Amino acid sequence: MHAPVRLGLTGGIGSGKSTVARMLVGLGAGLVDADAISRQLTAAGGLAMPAIAAAFGQDFVGADGALERDRVRQTVHSDPGARQRLEAIIHPLVGLESRRQAALLAEQACPCIVFDIPLLVESAHWRHDLDHVLVVDCTEEVQISRVMARNQLSRSQVQSIIASQASRSRRLAAADSVIFNVDLSLDELAAQLQKISARFGLSSG
Repeated sequence: MHAPVRLGLTGGIGSGKSTVARMLVGLGAGLVDADAISRQLTAAGGLAMPAIAAAFGQDFVGADGALERDRVRQTVHSDPGARQRLEAIIHPLVGLESRRQAALLAEQACPCIVFDIPLLVESAHWRHDLDHVLVVDCTEEVQISRVMARNQLSRSQVQSIIASQASRSRRLAAADSVIFNVDLSLDELAAQLQKISARFGLSSG
């Protein structure tokens, strides 16, 4: 049995990364979604919540026991050190759960395991664990218009989110493959992905 291709998938907010992840699953890949894992860890009863409460106090815990995300956004915006302390709690747990899920997928003989990691480029360790990095790319103006429409955020709010992520040039420098997702229909996006799917151990047939 061949070891699965370990594919890192990343892209800025509004790039279409989640859509590409779903398409890869449709081609037979297994998916490890770092964002979904992070949400589980910070939900009510999540493994990260006791350490977050101890480090930041009950102000970071909502009435339902989950992470108070609005409070977190306000705090990390004004205190970059708070973001680092929070990530130091959450990221190791995300890594552990990601590896657990990947091991299960490997046992199921998935030809490709997709690691959907928004902070792949920012991470010091993920790149070494991957066979290939696929970046879903688009212009900043397209990112802004998509996220404004999707999330009902202001232009300045979206620009602030983009500024907090790795730069477009930094993501592209880390890429083994790139899909430029501007002015593509879903069918055209799927066709582009199918053209390169064999690189990931997947068949488009």
